[in-house]
Amino acid sequence: MTSAAAHDPQTPADGLPKNWDPGTVEADLYQGWVDAGYFTADAASDKPGYSIVLPPPNVTGSLHMGHALDHTLMDTLTRRKRMQGYEVLWLPGMDHAGIATQNIVEKQLVAEGSSREELGREAFIERVWKWKAESGGTIQGQMRRLGDGVDWSRDRFTMDEGLSRAVQTIFKKMYDDGLIYRAERLVNWSPAQQTAISDIEVKYEDVDGELVSFRYGSLDDAEPHIVVATTRMETMLGDTAIAVHPDDERYKALVGVELDHPFLDRKIPVIADDYVDPEFGSGAVKITPAHDPNDFAIGQRHSLPMITIMDATAHIEGTGTQFDGLDRFAARVAVREALAEQGRIVQEIRPYVHSVGHSERAGEPIEPRLSMQWWVNVESLAKAAGDAVRDGDTVIHPASQESRWFDWVDNMHDWTISRQLWWGHRIPIWYGPNGEVECFGPDETAPEGWEQDPDVLDTWFSSGLWPFSTMGWPETTAELDKFYPTSVLVTGYDILFFWVARMMMFGTYVGKLDVAGFHGRQAQVPFGDVFLHGLVRDEHGRKMSKSKGNGIDPLDWVERFGADALRFTLARGANPGSDISVGESHAQSSRNFATKLFNATKFAMMNGARCDALPARDQLTDADRWILDRLDQVLAQVDEGFESYEFSKACEALYHFAWDEVCDWYLELAKVQVHEGGDRATNTGLVLGNVLDPLLRALSPVMPFVTETLWKALTGGESVVIAPWPAASGAERDAVAATRIDDLQKLITEVRRFRSDQGLNPGQRVAATVDGLDAVGLADQRSYLDSLARLEAAGDDFAATATVEVRLSSGTATVAIDTSGTVDVEAERKRAAKDLAAAEKELAGTTGKLGNEQFLSKAPEKVVAKIKARQELAVAEVERLKAKLVALGEK
Repeated sequence: MTSAAAHDPQTPADGLPKNWDPGTVEADLYQGWVDAGYFTADAASDKPGYSIVLPPPNVTGSLHMGHALDHTLMDTLTRRKRMQGYEVLWLPGMDHAGIATQNIVEKQLVAEGSSREELGREAFIERVWKWKAESGGTIQGQMRRLGDGVDWSRDRFTMDEGLSRAVQTIFKKMYDDGLIYRAERLVNWSPAQQTAISDIEVKYEDVDGELVSFRYGSLDDAEPHIVVATTRMETMLGDTAIAVHPDDERYKALVGVELDHPFLDRKIPVIADDYVDPEFGSGAVKITPAHDPNDFAIGQRHSLPMITIMDATAHIEGTGTQFDGLDRFAARVAVREALAEQGRIVQEIRPYVHSVGHSERAGEPIEPRLSMQWWVNVESLAKAAGDAVRDGDTVIHPASQESRWFDWVDNMHDWTISRQLWWGHRIPIWYGPNGEVECFGPDETAPEGWEQDPDVLDTWFSSGLWPFSTMGWPETTAELDKFYPTSVLVTGYDILFFWVARMMMFGTYVGKLDVAGFHGRQAQVPFGDVFLHGLVRDEHGRKMSKSKGNGIDPLDWVERFGADALRFTLARGANPGSDISVGESHAQSSRNFATKLFNATKFAMMNGARCDALPARDQLTDADRWILDRLDQVLAQVDEGFESYEFSKACEALYHFAWDEVCDWYLELAKVQVHEGGDRATNTGLVLGNVLDPLLRALSPVMPFVTETLWKALTGGESVVIAPWPAASGAERDAVAATRIDDLQKLITEVRRFRSDQGLNPGQRVAATVDGLDAVGLADQRSYLDSLARLEAAGDDFAATATVEVRLSSGTATVAIDTSGTVDVEAERKRAAKDLAAAEKELAGTTGKLGNEQFLSKAPEKVVAKIKARQELAVAEVERLKAKLVALGEK
């Protein structure tokens, strides 16, 4: 198992610094990779293609821990595929983030005493582009700090000319196909931003409100009347009906009756509809079709008037009442008070916690509002997106997310795509002087005197085209031919139903068109796999948020622990669909792992580690064959993990092999072999090199910086980035050697445990005799036992003070040890007695609690289980310490 280049160090640890300090090398290493063109994809290459498009972060933002996870996993996949011989394209870019970006620039203008209206549309757009040029590079710098191996030569922005051309092209195709239409419907409305917003920009929060019950109709109980309840009292100004369930006997006589509105010259009919729950409240529901999505649906079924009672800023407007001009919250109170004056509040107002949608950007409650907007008819598009997964053209990982996918796409509502903003892709619809309406494509010009629709498209419209618009569609390009459809989409499961669904709808739609951009190929899906990872949570499993103060800046961890530590922490916890809990201790552990790798490789190089060809296996020791076989097994586990997107499985295998087996065991065994000199020392150096070389290569996709530094020094190769991915040797596993080393480890571990219990200094050697090594096949392993267990040959005056019997695979080995003169027996007795008293106190306390029936009946199961576990540990500790005192001569 050899590397791309062999190296004979001129000096020990040639090329390595004294200590591993990632902050001093990461930036230069990354720039070296970029300058060398390692990440630049060649669309004309004969290699098989592998591609990922980066989910475009908002130009206004900076990378949070969720982004860091996303980027780490994508970089791991692309680095590995590059080493496997693929032509890899990882395409970066950013989203123009319509609402967020416009908000930032508008706030700047307000601070300057100006506004976008004062500037005018063209000047405002110029101002946004200027802001983008000055402030939009934050994320690129952060990506470099993380080590993202993206193709910077293909960096894209959703407002680039080529991507804008794609937006106009697909809009016209869909408009001409009848898939885009204009209609007045209910939308999520942001009063602060005065625009419709998408579902994904609405966050639901529990809000403390009031449920108010009031009376429609006569105040005389003998006359027709009905009681309804609401948390949004102001909307009763737009009520056009009261609904009851058709089977509700209480109200059958009222169905069809019209009741007076308390403030308006309008009759309110009582209607029957199955939507109403007769068990909730009074069983009667007020219907405001223009301000509630459920009421809107009822209004459509019953042809009710849909009366808008608020303007774009959510102030009451056009009702002709004393409430006009009030904002919605002030009106809520005023309407309630006015109804109370009329005697219509029928019971005490009670607090009511309910879920309310809020604008993600403005933070305000959204207002359902009837509005004329542009829509996408999603029925056929959603079906195609669902069928792509059903037919296996796109595979979702984990498969458990498929049901959620189908629930979403099979029940999707038409999508409102227009936004009342200036920053974004202008809707390519033009209106003529005589009422003409026409859509013009990118190569068409509207007639003079025609006016373009003032709205822009939802940001998700352009980002939905991302997998193919970034590669030049609708033009014919080598990138599309080589890299589309993309190989995998990596993203969090929380946006499965928004961005992923839109990309699938657009991708399957475009794939069915005979367009030049795909060379006539029917590329039906935008990606072969969808890998959905979980959320990054804090170490207590809580969702990270600014309000909780538990958010972690990934760049802070890069500064303190190094990019490799951040990346390994995230990848080590990543499995399909599973959330990840991380804290500072995890980052420290990963940093320690990088340091361990550095020190181990440096030690190996100082002891002759080389990457030349290995000698015949019969010239190697059991330890050599064991570690080489374990390497083969681990490489297979790593491949299996990465291929199934089980990053945690791959990283755990590499971590425990590197730390537990290479560093903790083989390096210690290797010291004995190197000390023997001759061919055994030479062969040990070759084994060290041939283990560390593939280990570093296998770790490099996740930990590129430390592995680059170590691999180049060890092998003399150009870069681990372009080194071949390690493969198993194909040698037959030596089961006998594995058993011997396993037995040796057990024997050494038990002797070490005994020494620790006796209070021996770890480095102190003690005289010992060993019986049974021949019988268990370890006769040739005595030198390892003596070295690692710190034993020495027994002299003529040897008198054993204790024995350690260890049951091994084929018998028992007995180690007799003379500890006389090596242990301060009295001091050890006192220490053990003190520890025993503490253990007995713990045992008494836990036993007492577990014997308290009152405690057991009230304590949560987790608490009881924890105390039981403490009791078990206390029992074991008491037994151990009593045995130790006996061994120390206490009766």
